[in-house]
Amino acid sequence: MEGTSQKLLVIDDDSKLNRLLTDYLGGMGFQVLTAIKPSEGLKFLEREKPDLVILDIMLPEMDGLEVCRTIRKDSNIPIIMLTARGEITDRIVGLEIGADDYLPKPFEPRELVARIQSVLRRAGNGNDEKEERVFLGLKVNYPRQRVELDGELLDLTTLEFECLALLTRHGGKVLDRDRIMEALHGVEWDAYSRTVDINMSRLRQKLKDDSKHPRFIKTI
Repeated sequence: MEGTSQKLLVIDDDSKLNRLLTDYLGGMGFQVLTAIKPSEGLKFLEREKPDLVILDIMLPEMDGLEVCRTIRKDSNIPIIMLTARGEITDRIVGLEIGADDYLPKPFEPRELVARIQSVLRRAGNGNDEKEERVFLGLKVNYPRQRVELDGELLDLTTLEFECLALLTRHGGKVLDRDRIMEALHGVEWDAYSRTVDINMSRLRQKLKDDSKHPRFIKTI
């Protein structure tokens, strides 16, 4: 991603951190916008159309989880949430409401860059031998990250799409939890996050998949 002109929006009330991230990420070739208040950040999001949002949980006006919910009403832009170290509950809720990754504070800037690159790769991943596949009324277009179910466009987050892409690329094969976690690189998995379960549950809901009589995803 070096030399990229992709635009990042940082919403964090720590002015010093914002300046540090602006300098560091700017040196990596990113355009960086910063906002201290959620209201300001949401205006930037609408006006500037960034490629990714870095969102702190502890914010004035409304917390980061509520900001994430607000963004997800209208946008599937990739979101990396910054959480207090050890706050497992915040991480779970963040992923449940559509965040693509999270990073505990304090963090190394190099790790944040790696997370950004990973999430952006997932969001723009179109490297597939077949650009589009159709399964029982489900149409998956990989380069455009577009999914239709019975002709209706589905609203999936980047992580949900990546889960679905993994399953459809291995249709008919059993994928265990470790294989799924390995494929969805970039997310800091731990024994308590149940991130795979959360995203599969959300995906099943959007696919209108009945667990007793599954149309697409069967648990073995």
